[in-house]
Amino acid sequence: MQRTWHLGTCDTCKRILQELPDTLERQEIRAEPITPSQLDDMVAIAGSHEALFSRRARKFREMKLHERALTESDYRSLILAHDTFLKRPVTIVGDAIFIGSSKKTVESLLETLNA
Repeated sequence: MQRTWHLGTCDTCKRILQELPDTLERQEIRAEPITPSQLDDMVAIAGSHEALFSRRARKFREMKLHERALTESDYRSLILAHDTFLKRPVTIVGDAIFIGSSKKTVESLLETLNA
């Protein structure tokens, strides 16, 4: 599988998507929300829901989630309920997953795609 999940209104996602080949499947998560099955596939590679969770989302503080100890079940529910909680973009290439927009992550993704 070669697919990336992104948010169309996110400028960082847009910038990263310009660097990716057109052959990569793209799923805009506001128009086509992540399914539980897709999230399960991501977690199988990433190791946890927490690894896919964005604490930088505005709603994280608005919902006072920073004041709670969240469980894996909480992370799962929040990601499925609100697209903003997915650390974006998430890209799966074969059995590798690339989560977020850090320079190191994007460089690693591009190296993998160009290998």
